Amino acid sequence: MTGSDHRHLPSGVHQTVRPGQALLRLETTASREGVLDGAWWPRSRDIAVELPALVSALTRYLGPVTRVGLDTAAWQRLPTRIVVDDRVVRIDSFPVSDDTVLITRDDQDLFSLLVVPPNASPEAAHAAMAQAVRADNVSQAEQILIDTGSGQQPSD
Repeated sequence: MTGSDHRHLPSGVHQTVRPGQALLRLETTASREGVLDGAWWPRSRDIAVELPALVSALTRYLGPVTRVGLDTAAWQRLPTRIVVDDRVVRIDSFPVSDDTVLITRDDQDLFSLLVVPPNASPEAAHAAMAQAVRADNVSQAEQILIDTGSGQQPSD
């Protein structure tokens, strides 16, 4: 590639995403253009259960993840650190809102992921994740969730 390191998931992958998976558009350069770097649809609000799989997946693409920034009020049992693949990952609590998670790689880069609420319907989650990973996305996470209805309970 010409001086940049782009990593994209194949087109259409958002159609098969399920709770507990991440959809990423990662551009590991300083000139990232989109508001968000990806999206994550956890199965629950239990971060001790959900976060290790996300960190492992991101580590494969980004290298070692050193910190994760989360909103304390949005998660159950929020620890101050976890061990993933024999590495300590610090968990910082910030008032970032429950619609984003901030990932720090080797104290160098900060990546922002949309967090789709666990109770979102599959259709709304797919729409939100697809919007978040668009390179031309200019919408903040909260607006994406509003526009796609991802923050609402699925109807029975």
